[in-house]
Amino acid sequence: MTDIDTQFREMADRAFQSLPQQFREAASEVVIRIADWPEGETLQHFGIRSAFGLLGLYHGVALPFKTTLDSPQNADMVTLYRIPIIAYARETGEALEDVVRHVLIHELGHHFGFSDADMAVIEAADA
Repeated sequence: MTDIDTQFREMADRAFQSLPQQFREAASEVVIRIADWPEGETLQHFGIRSAFGLLGLYHGVALPFKTTLDSPQNADMVTLYRIPIIAYARETGEALEDVVRHVLIHELGHHFGFSDADMAVIEAADA
């Protein structure tokens, strides 16, 4: 792992730790993965032409759609795409750590079935 990879992972960890405790506890089973780029199949599935067009992705079944009768499948996972996130931060002038936090909150929100308004409230909350 390079220094850049380690720094990005640390930013993601700090972003997660900055979330309200109840939110962190409820999302504790979600795996947070860092990848340099989205996979070609993923881009094609969502109709995204540029690999820079996807900053993060939630993989799994949102909690509102899970039941106790469901058999365990793959772990719920959030993937943060490092190079597109860095490029977005540079392009917009936003702090990289703020972009990482925003993308993480948005993708974790999909796990909970939250609306964009719900995610905005969580993002604005103090740790």
